[in-house]
Amino acid sequence: MNRRVTLISLLVIVVLAAGGLGLTFAAGNHPQLGLDLQGGASVVLKPNRKVGTDVLNQSISIIRNRVDALGVAEPDVSRQGSNIVVQLPGVKDQDRALQIVGQTAQLRFRPVISELPPEASANTTTTTRPSSSTSSTGSTSTTAPASTTTTVPTPASVKTTPRDKDDPKQVVVLPEIDNGRVSTRFQLGPSELTGSAVRTARAVPPQAAEGWSVDVTFTGQGGRDFDQIAKRYYQQRVAIVLDGVVKSAPTINSQNFNGHAVITGGQAGFGQREAKDLALVLKFGALPVQLEPQTVQKVSATLGKDSLHAGVVAGIIGLILVLLYMILYYRALGIVVVMGLAVSGALLWTVVSYLGSHSGLALSLAGATGIIVSVGVTVDSYVVYFERLKDEIRSGKTIRSSVDRGFSRAYRTILAADISSLIGAGLLYWLTVGPVRGFAFFLGLSTLLDLVTAYFFTRPMVSILGRNRLFTEARFFGVARGLAAVQGGGSR
Repeated sequence: MNRRVTLISLLVIVVLAAGGLGLTFAAGNHPQLGLDLQGGASVVLKPNRKVGTDVLNQSISIIRNRVDALGVAEPDVSRQGSNIVVQLPGVKDQDRALQIVGQTAQLRFRPVISELPPEASANTTTTTRPSSSTSSTGSTSTTAPASTTTTVPTPASVKTTPRDKDDPKQVVVLPEIDNGRVSTRFQLGPSELTGSAVRTARAVPPQAAEGWSVDVTFTGQGGRDFDQIAKRYYQQRVAIVLDGVVKSAPTINSQNFNGHAVITGGQAGFGQREAKDLALVLKFGALPVQLEPQTVQKVSATLGKDSLHAGVVAGIIGLILVLLYMILYYRALGIVVVMGLAVSGALLWTVVSYLGSHSGLALSLAGATGIIVSVGVTVDSYVVYFERLKDEIRSGKTIRSSVDRGFSRAYRTILAADISSLIGAGLLYWLTVGPVRGFAFFLGLSTLLDLVTAYFFTRPMVSILGRNRLFTEARFFGVARGLAAVQGGGSR
């Protein structure tokens, strides 16, 4: 191998490794950890009916917007077959995040026919004067509730409509929930308007003794449609229903709302978090299909840190043992293994950090396992080369000529072995889901970097050392333990 080409090859790979690592640290990038290493939550969502790819993609887009609004760093929302997989590494309030992710957020405006008690009785219906009313500016005023009991032919058999039977074209009976309990029920007419008319929404702090509320801004057409509803049901109650639950049922006291309305959350109003979550899901729109959780995984931050610490310790101990063995057996050539793994590790850190920052790639425990396995693949490459080099020297060739000849023959074996690993990793990545894909990806990436390091670093490095008398003449060069006799015969 030409000496100039050798030096250029070695210089380029070292500069790439060191420069890439330096730029990565300077930019503040680092590998993003998966939820099993830093804690978090994940859920597999499945549509409750058969849908097309366009519906799934629309759902993914809406979920991704919701997750981004929560401030989750490096979330992963992807489609796997007919399912949607959501991974939220590092999220603190896991239950809240999972609820927001899977909430359909189907908003409907329905006219109130009658108000029913929590459990319908034979013929008694309680009608309550509204505790909140909606004004033309969208503000909500509170009045003292006054209840009157009238006899209405309400059968005892009237039951609450299940959420999955909430047909927008039919009369339904839906509950209003306060502190987790049904406070009252409403018999509601067909839906007059849906959440598609909403342009944006925001949580509004409490005014006076009221709780938090949600200010809704309609689209141009949505505002006109809502004004038509206001004229039709002027001085009557219209329920604001979200996912089959009545959020509030104010009396319409104006016929012109100027594109705004307020959801008050009943008599007690919303809490701060409830108002913000409601505004968030309304802002990004309803999911086009109801999604049901199939698998939910929650990992505490403490457990994630413990897993990371255990993995790092195990990896370091294993790496030290392997390197000690290589140095004891191959002596000076073992140092080449150490330097080669350092170069390969720097390249891997740079690539994984870049993909984590720009593509959302997360390093999971399975991925870390793939990297550790790849260390064995890399060490195998060195063993193949060094043993081939040993055979060349034993056949009577000089170390200098053996370096290039031995590498050319060994690299074919290394290439065949690494291609086999790449094929296996590719099949695993293509045919599997979840953690196995992470294992396959990082194993394949590390194997590719092994090929690059072997050709552009190991070959020129050993070639340079082969020209140095310190390494060729000294006893500690140690191409093999039994090589001393060959070297003593002047075969160099």
